[in-house]
Amino acid sequence: MTETEADGQRTYCPISTFGIKIMAHSELLLLKHVDNLGGEGDIVKVAAGYARNFLLPRKVAILSTHSNHKQIEALKKARASRESKELDGAKALGEKISGITITLAVKTGEHNKMFGSVTAHEVIEKLKEQGIELSKRALNLYHPFKDLGKHPVKAKLHKDVHVEFIVDIVSDAPVQTNA
Repeated sequence: MTETEADGQRTYCPISTFGIKIMAHSELLLLKHVDNLGGEGDIVKVAAGYARNFLLPRKVAILSTHSNHKQIEALKKARASRESKELDGAKALGEKISGITITLAVKTGEHNKMFGSVTAHEVIEKLKEQGIELSKRALNLYHPFKDLGKHPVKAKLHKDVHVEFIVDIVSDAPVQTNA
């Protein structure tokens, strides 16, 4: 920090980095969507360190000035078109997934006790086999399945599109009973 004298008193003037005065918060105009922060064209107030060390070097945001406010309309139009494409894609994928049943065969021991468990990774791989691309983050599968049977799985494809499908876990070698 540098010292300056104003009105006969000593005051401290913050040093500037990336054109930002070091303060508790900085106002930025987002150029791209940032998770948990905002989308293109949003003016956000963030901590100076977050702005200086993450957003500005990656060219995700610029300083919010009067001259930059002219860009807001163009950014908002781009955001609206991107969001509508994402929503349409999520709705189409949701129609494809909604109500389907995926069957997974697993190894079992005595009394149909599973060896291991079925995780989100196996569900994603089975969906890929059926031609459905889905990210692991989209599945709301907090704990792996450890028993046989039908299990409902919810998927969040978009903030407005939620679907549910069934995962049926069966034994690959059913136990035969001697009657």
